[in-house]
Amino acid sequence: MRAPPRCLAVLGGLLLAGSVAPAHAAQAAATACGYLRQAVTAQPDGALLLASYPGASGGALYRAAFTYDNAVAAIALVGCGQLALARRIGDALLLALDHDRYWHDGRLRNAYAAGPVGPEPLKLAGWWDAKSQQWLEDGYQAGSDSGNMAWAMLALLTLDEASGDQRYRRGALRLARWVEDAADRRGAGGFRGGSFGHEPSPQRLDWKSTEHNADLAAAFGRLARATGDDHWRRQASAAAHFVGAMWMADCGCFAVGTASDGVTVNPLLALDAQIWPLLALPGASGPYAAALAAAARRLRFEDGYTYSEAGNGVWTEGTAQVAVLLELQRRPSAARSLRAAIARQRTASGGYYASSAVSMNTGFMLATDPAEPRVYFRLEHLGAAAWAALAERGVNPFDAARRLPP
Repeated sequence: MRAPPRCLAVLGGLLLAGSVAPAHAAQAAATACGYLRQAVTAQPDGALLLASYPGASGGALYRAAFTYDNAVAAIALVGCGQLALARRIGDALLLALDHDRYWHDGRLRNAYAAGPVGPEPLKLAGWWDAKSQQWLEDGYQAGSDSGNMAWAMLALLTLDEASGDQRYRRGALRLARWVEDAADRRGAGGFRGGSFGHEPSPQRLDWKSTEHNADLAAAFGRLARATGDDHWRRQASAAAHFVGAMWMADCGCFAVGTASDGVTVNPLLALDAQIWPLLALPGASGPYAAALAAAARRLRFEDGYTYSEAGNGVWTEGTAQVAVLLELQRRPSAARSLRAAIARQRTASGGYYASSAVSMNTGFMLATDPAEPRVYFRLEHLGAAAWAALAERGVNPFDAARRLPP
């Protein structure tokens, strides 16, 4: 299985500006919430998407605004009490639905060019390739992962609940109708990975991801509550059933998903596949409680957590995910210890590095170049800051409440 981790580094002449700066950098913003507020207010008024890696000075990550990162940032801003700022990101997601340069079927791209968003077709991030003498765009960013669409749904539903503006609910419905076409009957069912590559004929991704389906179970479930439509509850059940089927009792952990045949299980131990089901699925903290212990036993790295068994550094975002879970489980001492580890990954601007390692392996390979590993670089990362803010506030982004699902 090749379930693309969120907001990864990809090839294309990436320059790692500030990638080896000290971890104990001066804090321009006292809190993660403050950093997110500054990131939005530093931009011109109106709808906008934030750069996922503001320290990237070239290549595929330069000025790329990943949908997932922005969705989590919007949810975190609501949790930080900054609804008006969160709506600026939500409004950009709605504009992206209406103003794609090609698609008009309810999907979003995995990433766009960062900055203000208006009614014109949204641009994708790209870079000039000196070798080929042409402008290039990344195939992953042009595609649409099911899990990223689920996070956009979660952000829009959070804004719907917080603001009462039903434009956000309607946007989430459009996304849901597109994602449900990825429903799969093979093996344990669930939903396929989505699409990879450019219009007009992107590649269909037939692998299935545990964390993608956990995302979708939460998003479809919240949509069912928002609309009163049991159709979405059935879709949530299908996604949750797949997640349950990935449970490996012998290790007390979740597999990351399946290969492209939709049946063969990939037993790689990845952190988000352990933590997100406990946050996203109602009742999961009972039968699957051992997943947190497995993560603590096999994925601890120095003072935090790493991405997977292949990891070679602290994964800031994932460490914050564990901190959120521990806070919601009312284990404040353990959560406080992880927040201290997260704070040690702050940048000079008050943001957060994606990893403590210059290049942290994930255990996956690049879809754009299967010979190259997927890695997180030591770059300032919006997703890490958003999860750090969620950990500060004790907010569960899957239900936007400061509690575990019942």
